[in-house]
Amino acid sequence: MATGALERGPMSVLIHRLGRVLNFFLPAFVFVALIALWAIAVGYFEVPAYLLPPPGDVLPRLWDARVSLFNHSLITLQEILLGFGLSIVTAIPTGLLIALSPLAKRMLYPLLVFIQLVPKIAIAPLFVVWIGFGIASKVMLTLLLTFFPLLLASIAGFQILDQRLLYLTRSMGASFWQTFRYLRFPAALPVIFGGLKTSATIAATAAIVAEFVGANKGLGYQLLQATGTMDTTLVFGILFLLTVIGLALNAVVEIVEHLMTPWRRARGN
Repeated sequence: MATGALERGPMSVLIHRLGRVLNFFLPAFVFVALIALWAIAVGYFEVPAYLLPPPGDVLPRLWDARVSLFNHSLITLQEILLGFGLSIVTAIPTGLLIALSPLAKRMLYPLLVFIQLVPKIAIAPLFVVWIGFGIASKVMLTLLLTFFPLLLASIAGFQILDQRLLYLTRSMGASFWQTFRYLRFPAALPVIFGGLKTSATIAATAAIVAEFVGANKGLGYQLLQATGTMDTTLVFGILFLLTVIGLALNAVVEIVEHLMTPWRRARGN
């Protein structure tokens, strides 16, 4: 029986690794399956191209407009990364402060909830008036829309630790920094990365909405132009690009999580 267990060991490890790879690429597989379903539905129901173009028409249209789309994609990607990056460097420290300080929670949390309740889309035109027509107003809207989900995840993550573990570390003479580095921060990481994935998804949408409000470049601006000229094929091409950007951003977060939580790999999570 011991020999059988040893024989099954490498196979079970291989199956587990294959399962992790499939889980990582699952969003891409689903995306490809949806495109295939789209092509079948268009052909079967004979949908007019001006309403729903077949996928075979979208890729050539993307190739024809590749130079313009590439330049506009760089602008939108810059807005997404800057807004998302600012959200990371502000929301996570604020979440830590609120989680560890009852005074900070009483002072900051009600204000942050009030800011979250204000409809960002409704005040988006004000950002153009206050900050200007350039990239800064788009970055600010992306920051505001991605900040609160990451803040909530950070607060929950830094408070997830069992208080009995904190009492134990204090009784053993551990300093605040040692407790934070070896206990509180690693315990919070899975929850924080959940918030990062949510915010990463929102970031792409926020940048496009900001460009809808006021822009003369970016994928959102080009999407409005394509809609105005009834260029449905280009509209779907831009939506395809935005989906790819969203999947890529989510994949980057997944990879960083994989690298920063090696103990979860050891446990098989």
